[in-house]
Amino acid sequence: MEVVKTFLTGNNLTIPKLVLAAAAAYVIYWFVKFVLYIHELNRVFKDVPGPKKHWLYGNLHLIQGLDSHDQLKLDLDSCNNFIRYYVWWTSFAQVHITGCHPDIAKMFGKTAEPKPIGFMGIYRLGLPWLGEGLLIAGGKKWARARRLLTPAFHFDILKPYMSVYNDAANTLLGNLQRYAESKEKFEVFDYISRATLDVIMRCAFSYHTDCQKDEGVRHPYVKAVEEIADAWNYRARKPWLYPDWIYYITSRGKQFKKNCDYVHAVAEDVIKQRKEKLEKSDNSDRKYLDFLDILLTAKDENGQGLTPLEIRNEVDTFMFEGHDTTASAISWILYSLAKYPEYQRKCQEEIDDLLQGRDTDDIEWSDIPKLEYLTMCIKEGMRDHSPVPFIQREFTHDFEIDGKTFPAGTTVSLHIFGLHHNKNVWENPMEFIPERFSKENVAKMDTFQFVPFSAGPRNCIGQHFAMNEEKVIISKLLRRYWFELDETHEVRRKVGAVMRAENGMYMYVTPRDV
Repeated sequence: MEVVKTFLTGNNLTIPKLVLAAAAAYVIYWFVKFVLYIHELNRVFKDVPGPKKHWLYGNLHLIQGLDSHDQLKLDLDSCNNFIRYYVWWTSFAQVHITGCHPDIAKMFGKTAEPKPIGFMGIYRLGLPWLGEGLLIAGGKKWARARRLLTPAFHFDILKPYMSVYNDAANTLLGNLQRYAESKEKFEVFDYISRATLDVIMRCAFSYHTDCQKDEGVRHPYVKAVEEIADAWNYRARKPWLYPDWIYYITSRGKQFKKNCDYVHAVAEDVIKQRKEKLEKSDNSDRKYLDFLDILLTAKDENGQGLTPLEIRNEVDTFMFEGHDTTASAISWILYSLAKYPEYQRKCQEEIDDLLQGRDTDDIEWSDIPKLEYLTMCIKEGMRDHSPVPFIQREFTHDFEIDGKTFPAGTTVSLHIFGLHHNKNVWENPMEFIPERFSKENVAKMDTFQFVPFSAGPRNCIGQHFAMNEEKVIISKLLRRYWFELDETHEVRRKVGAVMRAENGMYMYVTPRDV
């Protein structure tokens, strides 16, 4: 020990000085590495089309002071100006490619690349809510979950859900009756969200709630999910809130955590009750196998089932995606049908013809393919309003766009709303024209031109469930009521995890004589 001490002091070095020197070398190393990274980033994206950026905060200054509706207009202008794709800088060190053309959607959709969950990845901000469920998980974890859960959406399982769709729609019709009688307006998203929550809870989890009980207040789960989604979107636009230690000391961060704790508690109660029922019953009286049954019993090729946390992550994911995205689609479709009464009338004529002479207005499984014009309106509504406005992937390998190579680790956003309104892809994209989805016109479309449920191996696993639900609920609503917009209220889009309406969407209903 004395020899070592003599050596150190003999060379005018002390242990503190060595530590300081090592720390300085470490800082210099990472500083040089960071500078080289920034240099390479600028080299790679130098010639990529996109809005002019600021040297420090990239393109963030372009959205400063804009609300969500106006930011969406800015995004759409970029899609139309740059046609295929453009680069967007969220700081001098963070960049992603935004695609808004079928060719980019094809490249994007044909892969199963993971969602970006690194420090600057937008999906990391949703992990405290949804965990690594099917929406956010990547790689082998995603592939395993997808394989285990796919049987839950086979048409043999979807078919019995028709009775739930009809029953939930009947409750919704009853809730709207008082507005028909009083001639008062009602907020559309609130009532539709509670109906779709009722549907997913009963279909996927055999869980009965009073979520459609009309008490004049928003259901706490619906409210919590909207606030979580808003908080996620707000944080994604504020890079200085990305560090968790900063975000969770803010009032927004504390409320986000509180809402996450609440929705987790709801999910855990759903799982607990289902487990107890499975243990007490042989299920001989069950009408159908639900999503949670499959979650609890599924096993992979190694005989391993899902862990309790994995099960909760999937329940949280499907409770959100199973009600919120569908509620957005139905609400915006009703908005367009109310705005363009000629299309609403044509849908009602089709529904009336279908149900003529029946003892009930319930929509049957065999009716689904017969609702051709309504399906055209539903697809046009999902094009025009894009319930999920954009999605992201992080490429794990080098890839090319238009002959230019981008490195592994690059994040690519598919701007679904931008793609669906790209004037270089669609004729009169800002107009609501259901006939563009006639069989003849669809046959001429690019496969990746219309992707409301994404496309490829990571497309929406529940898209058939959602489409059937939308057809039933909208059919029942149009059969009973005539819908008109409150012309005094401006409806503005609000972008987040799903497309909502800023400050709500209001309508009047009038009973139909059928």
